[in-house]
Amino acid sequence: MRALLTAPALICGFADPAAAAMTLTSHDLTPGAAMPAQHIYPRCGGQNVSPELAWSSPPPAAKSLVLTMIDLDVKPALWSHWVVVDLPTTAHGLARGAAALPVAAHAVASNFGDLVYAGPCPPPGTGMHHYQFTIWAMPQARTALPADQKADALAAALRRRALDHASLTATVAAKP
Repeated sequence: MRALLTAPALICGFADPAAAAMTLTSHDLTPGAAMPAQHIYPRCGGQNVSPELAWSSPPPAAKSLVLTMIDLDVKPALWSHWVVVDLPTTAHGLARGAAALPVAAHAVASNFGDLVYAGPCPPPGTGMHHYQFTIWAMPQARTALPADQKADALAAALRRRALDHASLTATVAAKP
């Protein structure tokens, strides 16, 4: 987790809470490290269990949150594995293996066509893949996203509209 304090904040002993940046953490994932097998798709040797995720400090103006999981190494358009919209700003995370979403939240079909978590399963011989989980703070209570939208277009649209975001990236090496 990162903490940024300006010199005046250090001198006064406090920081402006409105300036706190969003964070995304996990007890199941270590940033930049290999994703544990339980979170990997079954045909690649895993159990397809979504990782525990926790977030904090959405901006006060946020009305909802969006969660995405995108494979950054699928070319040319990336690949979405999980898209959840309309998460309430009062939610602070999802439990490992989240079978149900908070009230009002719902999934949008990923590039797999799934409405649930679809764990990593990089094609053989494609090297190391980076899976980026991102929580996006949105200025509206409802976020309409097209099903099966190309992941690069999805991320670009969210980047343009979001008030803030935080990401966590883990890796999976493709089988040779």
